[in-house]
Amino acid sequence: MLFFRKYNKESGSSRPPNQLPHQGSVSSNFMDNVEEARSLFYDTPDLVVRHLVIQQTKSQAALIYLSGITDSKTIFNHVLSPLIFEDGRDHDEADIRVSLGHIKEASTWPQIESAILNGESVLFVDGRTEAFIYDTSSFPKRSIEESPVESSLKGAHVGFTETGSENVALIRKQIHNRELKIKEMTVGKRGKAKVSILYLSDVANQEVLKELEERIQKVDVDSVLGAGELAEYIEDHPYSPFPQLLLTERPDFAASEILQGRIVTVVDRSPNVIVGPATFDSFFKTTDDYSSRWMVASFLRLMRYFGFLIAIFLPAIYIATISFHVDVIPLNLLLSLGASRERIPFPPYIEAFIMELTIEMLREAGVRLPAKIGQTVGIVGGIIIGQAAVEAGIVSNIMVIVVALTAVASFIIPNYEMGSAVRIIRFPMMILASMFGFVGIIVGFMILLAQFISLTSLGTPYGSPIAPLRFPDWKDLFIRLPQWSIRKRPLSTSAMQMKKANPNRPEGDKR
Repeated sequence: MLFFRKYNKESGSSRPPNQLPHQGSVSSNFMDNVEEARSLFYDTPDLVVRHLVIQQTKSQAALIYLSGITDSKTIFNHVLSPLIFEDGRDHDEADIRVSLGHIKEASTWPQIESAILNGESVLFVDGRTEAFIYDTSSFPKRSIEESPVESSLKGAHVGFTETGSENVALIRKQIHNRELKIKEMTVGKRGKAKVSILYLSDVANQEVLKELEERIQKVDVDSVLGAGELAEYIEDHPYSPFPQLLLTERPDFAASEILQGRIVTVVDRSPNVIVGPATFDSFFKTTDDYSSRWMVASFLRLMRYFGFLIAIFLPAIYIATISFHVDVIPLNLLLSLGASRERIPFPPYIEAFIMELTIEMLREAGVRLPAKIGQTVGIVGGIIIGQAAVEAGIVSNIMVIVVALTAVASFIIPNYEMGSAVRIIRFPMMILASMFGFVGIIVGFMILLAQFISLTSLGTPYGSPIAPLRFPDWKDLFIRLPQWSIRKRPLSTSAMQMKKANPNRPEGDKR
């Protein structure tokens, strides 16, 4: 006789919330297993328990799952319908068949708990000491769309999502090769996150891969909710302002880095993936660099490096020049500066700090507000505040120009983490300039250079190919030479297979 009931209790058990869950094995009595599941998921109103009789074996059973993270259509069409309506005359009496391909068995409660929390459904059958786990997960997710942070003019208009399996599939779509390998790990005690490490087995350096695996295994936290959190746990130098691992939302960029010999780490629930080992020049490259002609790409890349220097040193140079080295300013410009600053009550460094902090607050406000409002606040707020500050005699016209150039230069840097590092470094440089003038700027530059040389990323020199010098890699450093001339992978990746292209190319008629 078929019976089919649904239970959805709010408390579901008399077990106190502070009692530890059962850690033993599955009982042969399915009702004991149901009660254990209810007590395990205490105060879980979305826990669903469906009692049924399996028509194939005439056994009583219970199907348990969490309603919000499972696909109800898959459960009904591919699990419940075969169990309830199909008889077992055509196959073994002990066989329980459903129309799902991915089926596992579990005999311990930690496995069952993990499966239910991952959106899978668990079937307890009376008389069996193992549970059947069906892949019916369906977490809420958004559709694949272009990354709002890393836009591209000529590249693919596709970005990663918060679903790890989809992100892996997006990379597989770019690299059709059986050497693309995936190692899966789990991070977190309470909110377990699946971490997938992708690499080319015949290209990626195995020592770097082993180092990355060991660092991820040592992460002992309650949960990792994003790739940025994991990157902070595994980076080499946590007290350095420079980012040592790349974060990207673009599948094509991640795939190109894998082809170079680097390793990509996909964290479930995060729209970013981690690329390592990274070098300093990696943060100044974009997908468009390889979609445009080499002369255009080289010009744009040189502009990014120039913008990097302006964003760090321009306010400091202004402060040092006005405060200590007025004699280096041409007379006509000096008269203009004097006229601009005659009503300013603050010394140059206070003036610079006021404007820099103001522009940083406007930038942050523009990021946090909705897109249309944020643009209005950034443009209108900057114009109104700057004009009002000049008219009130708080800052000079020259200072407004310096801050505006600095802000524009920092926007040229394509990587957000490197741009944020520039914003932080700018203020210590301004302090050194206000105390020691050009000497302070030189000291600050030497400190940055020492930091640049000493940093590593997963044990790989961060400054390569500048420190140490590796001239073959300069073909794709400050400028990008034609693609056909770059025949080898970067030496910084320590790839097992360096050659990536043949020199053969059509020469044309040479007329």
